[in-house]
Amino acid sequence: MLPGRRYTPSDVVFLLVKFKWLIILPALVLGIVAVLYARTLPDLYTSQTVLQVVAPRVPRNIVQSTVTTGIEERLPAITQQILSRTRLERIIQDFGLYAEERQTELMEDVVQTMRSRINVGLDRGDAFRVSFVSEDPRQAMRVAERLASLFVEENLRDREVLAEGTNQFLDSQLDEARRRLLEHERRLEEYRRQWRGELPSQLQTNLQALQSLQSRYGQLAESINRDRDRHLVLERMLADLTAEAVAAENPDPDEGPAPTLGLDLAGDVPTIPPGSAARQLEMARLQIEAMLLRLKPEHPDIARANRILQELERKAEEEAAQRPVSIAGKPAPEDPAVALRENKMHAIRNEMENIERQIEQKREDQARAQAQIAEFDRRVDATPTRESEMIALNRDYATLQGMYTALLQKGEDAKIAANLERRQIGEQFKVIDAARVPERPFSPDRTLYNFGGFAVGLALGLGFIVLMEVKDSSFRTDDDVVGVLSLPVLATVPAIYTRAERRSMRKRNRLLAAAGALMVLGAVGAALVYKAGYLDRWL
Repeated sequence: MLPGRRYTPSDVVFLLVKFKWLIILPALVLGIVAVLYARTLPDLYTSQTVLQVVAPRVPRNIVQSTVTTGIEERLPAITQQILSRTRLERIIQDFGLYAEERQTELMEDVVQTMRSRINVGLDRGDAFRVSFVSEDPRQAMRVAERLASLFVEENLRDREVLAEGTNQFLDSQLDEARRRLLEHERRLEEYRRQWRGELPSQLQTNLQALQSLQSRYGQLAESINRDRDRHLVLERMLADLTAEAVAAENPDPDEGPAPTLGLDLAGDVPTIPPGSAARQLEMARLQIEAMLLRLKPEHPDIARANRILQELERKAEEEAAQRPVSIAGKPAPEDPAVALRENKMHAIRNEMENIERQIEQKREDQARAQAQIAEFDRRVDATPTRESEMIALNRDYATLQGMYTALLQKGEDAKIAANLERRQIGEQFKVIDAARVPERPFSPDRTLYNFGGFAVGLALGLGFIVLMEVKDSSFRTDDDVVGVLSLPVLATVPAIYTRAERRSMRKRNRLLAAAGALMVLGAVGAALVYKAGYLDRWL
């Protein structure tokens, strides 16, 4: 192309007229090829069905479903399961699809071809469409119906499997929580058994028992003091009665002072009052009993008193042998006053023995109370330690119990939800627009193919013209000379063709026409070969 050359409408018309065959032949050839190719394409029919997600018939506030994912999340997973080779191969065999392809191709390629003709997509909110493309309209409808039924069945099975899986998972977790809870309860039971009496819940009982024991201990101490006082009073009474008995047996004042029951001032040596040996023996026994209240049995004074007692027992036996007896060998009757005094002294001795036994029993009770007080003091002191340990154990137990209760509730809900899915009253897919036999094919659009072939041929011819014009650098008019070389034009010489050049031009036009015809015939042959399938067999 010459620099600075400008094209006017007349120039464009000149070029179109000049190169009209370069425009007509490609448009004609490609248009005819497109028409023939469109006629060779098979008619494709599509049949589709619309499914809607139906809410559960039982309200969600009554039974909470375990499947909480939406249709947007579950639909791709269900689609992948239905478009698996196993499912599609079964459909191919049931409906006898792609009989010729199954004889020449691998089943995997046939399944892939069928998979490419299935379309699943969301429609509006809670609905989606399933469509199938086939050359046979009735076959397209039947396959679309089968796919819709597979979606319904797979949704029910998938929801049931999810519900069962959730139920089994919760059951396993519940068993584990029950085992841990029972183990912790066993640990609590062992702890309570091990530290029985020291638990925080028994603190008030221990304090009350401790207070009761302390009060009991004080009462025993007061009772022992009262018994001792009573014992001292009885000792004085017995001493007075003994002195009276000694005075009654020694009425003569010349025989010496009246006998008294007491101890020698020289040092704890018993003084034996004068009188009969029996009275002296009785007085010696009383004095030894009085000494035993202050001294141990191993004391030397006690030993001396026992020797004197033995001597008095020997004299009392001799005196009893010399005493006159009454008729029938019975002792002579004693004075009634003496018998009364003896009875009083015997009663006093019995009461003193009872008091001594009571004192001993109360001392034993007091010792037991003291041991119990010490034990309850230890329990009260150990209560803070046991309380901190029990807080840790009860905290873990409360956590486990809460988890077990929650899992138990969830497990029951999961069982109800699983039963809901088994009875197919949960969320379901419902066909709201069944598949129908398509009345007209949706593909191919032959009009588009025809116009497309002519348009492509026309564009190709125009492209050739533009390319030839870009490469042309010749001067055609005087304006080209003036515009490019800036030189004046003195004269123009028209084109003069010789007879040989005219023959050459006619020959070239015939060759172009023959080439166009060959191109048309080649395109028609290629379309026929493609339609007959010879090319695929050769390959």
